[in-house]
Amino acid sequence: MSTRDVSVFGDAITYFNEAADQLELDAGMRQILTHPSRQIIFSIPFQRDTGEFEVYTGYRVQHSFARGPAKGGIRYHPGVTLDEVTALAFWMTWKCAVADLPFGGSKGGVTCDPATLSMNELERITRRYAAELVEVVGPDKDVPAPDVNTTPQIMAWFMDTYSMHVRQNVPGVVTGKPLEIGGSRGRVEATGRGVTICALDQMKRMGMTPEKASVAIQGFGNVGTYAAKLFTERGCKVVGISDITGAYYNAKGIDVEAAIKHAAHHRSLEGFAGGDHISNGDLLVAACDVLVPAALEKVLTSENASKVQAKLIVEGANGPTTPDAARIFKERDIKVIPDIMGNAGGVTVSYFEWAQDRMGYFWKESEVNERLEERLLDNLHEIQAIAESRKITIRVATYMLGIDRVVKALRTRGIYA
Repeated sequence: MSTRDVSVFGDAITYFNEAADQLELDAGMRQILTHPSRQIIFSIPFQRDTGEFEVYTGYRVQHSFARGPAKGGIRYHPGVTLDEVTALAFWMTWKCAVADLPFGGSKGGVTCDPATLSMNELERITRRYAAELVEVVGPDKDVPAPDVNTTPQIMAWFMDTYSMHVRQNVPGVVTGKPLEIGGSRGRVEATGRGVTICALDQMKRMGMTPEKASVAIQGFGNVGTYAAKLFTERGCKVVGISDITGAYYNAKGIDVEAAIKHAAHHRSLEGFAGGDHISNGDLLVAACDVLVPAALEKVLTSENASKVQAKLIVEGANGPTTPDAARIFKERDIKVIPDIMGNAGGVTVSYFEWAQDRMGYFWKESEVNERLEERLLDNLHEIQAIAESRKITIRVATYMLGIDRVVKALRTRGIYA
């Protein structure tokens, strides 16, 4: 486990403890909430197309079942570790609770690099991974979803493998599936849409009008792309975007549609002529009203927090702000909507997909989007009320809301011993 991984989990614990202090949680409850319910590690032997055999490691961590079946993605990456997956499962518990979903938190992963695998090899690994988890996943147990380097097709293989083992079709065992086998309309755009919904609501509270607001977005993957598109549709001026090739800034506004077409054609923003080429670090401190870090963790730190010019930060990535940076933002009165609220649009529509699969009836995309906005804003308004009444940051209020909901469920159910 790298220092980066340790510190990311350390950040999550720091934020948890701040909220737990406000809730006056006792030591015993803190122990329960900071320990995962189950950690699973297993080997995944598979045969290469060449006939050679290799063995990867598979993980699934189920942090909490207090509010319902666990929920969380599966990532394929050579750097996946038990500690990383545990930290992400911990975060998912609070994210699901903040969004008021009937789920706990989980996460999974396989130590492979999909870029080095053929489609047949990827399918064999996925099916073996799913088979190893048949006894501990399911619509009422744990519901996986796509994450880093996993796709709707991988979810389809997982669902098919599980269904074959239990001898019945079970579309609700995973979310993020293709529409043809039980996926939900609006799922692909959901995380970016959620970022935009939260940002626009907070902007209104701060007296910012979309037509006069500028937005910078670090990260131009799924989240950043749809957020940029939706901000533009609502009248905001997107002045900065970025990917691994660097950032592109234009104070007069970036042509988002042109950027999307360029990225689709070139598989990156490299060579995009619609803005000045600057570094990703420079984008974070560039002139803008709203900043959306939607790429990596720990990009806002004590080293650059004092230089950030945005009045509002909405976290599209997981863990982009360190506790030191959060303290500086508090001192500077920069509002921050944290990841477990800001990027909860994805898991919310995953919940909608799970619910639609369970009843066998699917909604129009307009219904999905309407329900998403209603649910996110209901919870965001509750968070804002807590923050104002207690004179605390939005981040602490968000964690308080999520932790309190889990604690109430635990205390109501009792501890089985």
